Amino acid sequence: MLRWTIIFVVVAIVAAIFGFGGVSESAAGIAKVLFFIFLVLFLITLIMGRKKL
Repeated sequence: MLRWTIIFVVVAIVAAIFGFGGVSESAAGIAKVLFFIFLVLFLITLIMGRKKL
């Protein structure tokens, strides 16, 4: 999940450098969504892992 976030951030940066505003905004939006999904899943995993101890 985090890997895809980094890929979309790189795509957004490259698209912004070359002047593709729409592609850049879309890739940045997708990267944000994926990052927040990653954070939620990471926190859930941490909480569930602590309950087993």
